[in-house]
Amino acid sequence: MKPTPRIPRRRFLAAAAFSIAMPQVLTAQKTSKLPVVGSGEHRYEVQHDWVQLPAKYSWQTTHNVAVDKHDNLYVIHEGRENLKDHPSIFVFDRKGKFIRAFGNQFQGGGHGLEVITEGKEQFLYVTGYQQLKNFAKLTLKGELVWEKRAPMASGLYPADEDTKPKKRWGRDAFMPTNYAFLPDGGFYLADGYGSFRMHRYDKEGKWLSMFGGVGTGPGEFNTSHGVCYDNRPGRAPSIVVADRANKRLQWFTVDGKHLKTLDGFILPANIDIHKDVMLVPDLSARITLLDKNDQVIAHLGEDEAWRAEVLKDGMKLRGQPKGEGWVSGKFLHPHDACFDSRGNIFVAEWVNTGRITKLRRLS
Repeated sequence: MKPTPRIPRRRFLAAAAFSIAMPQVLTAQKTSKLPVVGSGEHRYEVQHDWVQLPAKYSWQTTHNVAVDKHDNLYVIHEGRENLKDHPSIFVFDRKGKFIRAFGNQFQGGGHGLEVITEGKEQFLYVTGYQQLKNFAKLTLKGELVWEKRAPMASGLYPADEDTKPKKRWGRDAFMPTNYAFLPDGGFYLADGYGSFRMHRYDKEGKWLSMFGGVGTGPGEFNTSHGVCYDNRPGRAPSIVVADRANKRLQWFTVDGKHLKTLDGFILPANIDIHKDVMLVPDLSARITLLDKNDQVIAHLGEDEAWRAEVLKDGMKLRGQPKGEGWVSGKFLHPHDACFDSRGNIFVAEWVNTGRITKLRRLS
């Protein structure tokens, strides 16, 4: 593969066809004290609460994760709007040791983040929703490079959305969720909780175009939460969208023309790739792994009975004190997940107390 100006953490698979297979049986490794999920070449030791914060900090609904070229882990939580002095982004080394914290400006709306290599430097790209309604570029130590809000040139948003954003929801609100980075240095930004559009920007952050909108047909979305650039060798580059509430993934040309749809998910939230394995964190209690032909390898941390338990009583479990009613080796609400260079998986869950789980690859 030819090198590109930016190397995103996420590299993605497109698919020729898809059929949901029955979940494989989750197996346990007798010699391990921790639960093991998956089977065959895709077995993982489940290490819940893998990273711990210093006593002066607290988790406040974990949202997304990313790794840099040294496999340091970056975690963003939504944070509480009334705790302005508390950081929203935390960094840990590959052994789980706390390194630093920053990003108090994202408290109350911290959401997506990606680590991107630009030349010899790496940068952190962040999105904020709720009252923030912004997206920003930071150094890996937290210094602000630039910050932007609603693309008014799109004609979608009210006059004050880029200057005095208010905490409101609606299809004319700007509520960005995640990024996909392109070889030319530009990127797509998903307005996943707002207009359900995919906004395209150049490498300087200038708005260029958009596609998508509200609906259930091809090229339409119901919560366009995750977006990724698929540049696998041997295929035309494409854009992949996790169309969450429509329970599917959709592929598009780089210019936004619909190519294909992949059904059979529950609430797909994002996508990551390691070699030929696709990772789909699903907000409805599971992590799905797909092979290079988009056949199901495994649904990790979930079965139908557990999913029903997670979803009952208004998803009461997500607000419970950590561990109360939770089952080791299973997930509640995976909001994002990513691979490191060794094929381990990190999972951030949408739970009030926050939780980061490491799936240590055994195979």
